[in-house]
Order: sequence, then structure tokens, then C-alpha cells
Amino acid sequence: MRNLRDDMIWNESRSIRLSRGLVALFFAALVACDIGGWWLVQFVCENWGVSHGQAGGYVLLACLYLCSVPAYRLLYDLNCLLRNIQAAQVFLPVNVKLLRQISWCCFAACAICLCGMLVWPSLFVIATAAGFVGLIVRVIKNVFEQAIRMKDELDYTV
Repeated sequence: MRNLRDDMIWNESRSIRLSRGLVALFFAALVACDIGGWWLVQFVCENWGVSHGQAGGYVLLACLYLCSVPAYRLLYDLNCLLRNIQAAQVFLPVNVKLLRQISWCCFAACAICLCGMLVWPSLFVIATAAGFVGLIVRVIKNVFEQAIRMKDELDYTV
């Protein structure tokens, strides 16, 4: 049974605001990684005891910057999706499109990391995580698509 006090502390509106705040935080972290990418890669190459040489550092740097492109798009689409949900516009075709784009961004990052894995095998972890998240988002997209179809059928029958 839900407690009234819990509803006053945490509700749907606050949850969406938290999610949008976290998207903004991830955006700031992504910008910081892009600005400090060179130093970040140097730190990893020097302190993780992995010797891939200078070429390995360039491969890691390329993966970082190439993954930034789908990451920016993912964050933008996620923010748009949350904005629609906040406006109580949930089961819309535009949200299905946003979820589809988010899943493709995850798969793009997965593919980039799989290529980088030839030099940095530890990128397999990131590739696996990105692919798994892309799969989950794809399933959610399919659920949304089916819900929209069912809603449209109900609207026509009434």
C-alpha cells in the first residue's frame, strides 16, 4: 500500500525532472570527455599498464570521439522523449521514432567499440553494454508501437 508521505516526496513529475537532469549531467560529462579526450587517453595509456604504443592511443582516442557522435544524438533524442512524456504525450509515433533512433545510436557505439576492440580488447565490455541497451530500447520501441496500434484500434471502435 502506498504511503501519502511517499507520494509527497517522490512523484511522477519529480521522476521525470530527475531523468531530464541526469540527461543534462551526462551531456556535460560527454562535453568534458570530448574536451579532455587527449588527456583522458594519455591517463589510461600510462596508468593501466597496457602497452599498445602510440597507435593504440590513437585508436582509443578515435573510438572516444567517434562514439561521441551517436552519444550526443542519443542524449538529444532522450531529452525529446522525456519532454513528450512530461507533456503527457506518451503513445505517439514520434516517440517510437525517438526510441528507434536511440537504439540505433547504441548499436553504432557498439559497432565502433567492436572495431576498436581489435587493439583494445577491454572495449568489448563497452560494446556489449551498448549492444544490450540497444536491444532493450528496441524491445521497448516495439511495445510502444504495439500500444499505439491498439490505442488506434480502440479509438476507431468507439
